[in-house]
Amino acid sequence: MIIAQLSDFHARPHGRPAYGIVDTNAAIRAAVDAVLAMDPRPDCVLVTGDLSDCGLVEEYEIVRATLRELPMPVYAVPGNHDRRETFAEILGADLSCLPRAGFLHYTVEDFPVRLIGLDTVVAGQDGGAICAEREAWLADRLREGRGRPALIFMHHPPFRVGIDGMDIMPCRVSPDFVELIARHPEIERVVCGHYHRPIQLRFAGTIGYVAPGTAHQVALDLRPGEENRFIMEPPAFAVHVWRPETGIVSHLQPIGDFGPRRDFVLDPAYPGLARPEPSHA
Repeated sequence: MIIAQLSDFHARPHGRPAYGIVDTNAAIRAAVDAVLAMDPRPDCVLVTGDLSDCGLVEEYEIVRATLRELPMPVYAVPGNHDRRETFAEILGADLSCLPRAGFLHYTVEDFPVRLIGLDTVVAGQDGGAICAEREAWLADRLREGRGRPALIFMHHPPFRVGIDGMDIMPCRVSPDFVELIARHPEIERVVCGHYHRPIQLRFAGTIGYVAPGTAHQVALDLRPGEENRFIMEPPAFAVHVWRPETGIVSHLQPIGDFGPRRDFVLDPAYPGLARPEPSHA
């Protein structure tokens, strides 16, 4: 099973680039083209939040039109830049798993790996949360899964990443949430967006993974107390590949034209080439 994870589209009304300079709509187009160019193509695509920049109807219509070009199923959850009700209203017909009201949680049972989408949005806040109600919903879904491999996808990371500008706006969770994840070793990954950087770490007995953005990235700044700033580093998306013998293996795929694929032609002096050892007789 091949899963492409895109994140943080930040679609804008046409002619109004993000932060005055970032053409996020062109970046969405490039990301979709990159998925379409994959061989083999993914079985499904996940979008881990911030599909819009301001939660505007026009922004979601741009996203909807572009995502409709993908022939495989697409599953998405909202982020802090999204407006839950508008997200569901405009995208609901295409994202058939979405509830029509309340938290936009759902499960997808159509693949070898169960996909569990969590809505972490707290209206009016940059950070997110898994409250008691959301945690109980997840506990019920994991109980129903009977040990099948699972991947949880959400916008806000429920873990610290050691960067102050990011760690001030995580997904707030209780110790019970961490223990819940740890009690279910069938959870192969907890994959997120929000931070616009590729990040991975051990979390609650599994792997926490943050995908980069499809347009701008957050600059890597490890200095204490610094706020986030953005940088036009190469965009990318994640590719999660599941096989029974390995579980999920995650890859990072840059978006862009980097020239043709080329064969390796090794220099004869390469020490890895098999050849007779010299005789010392």
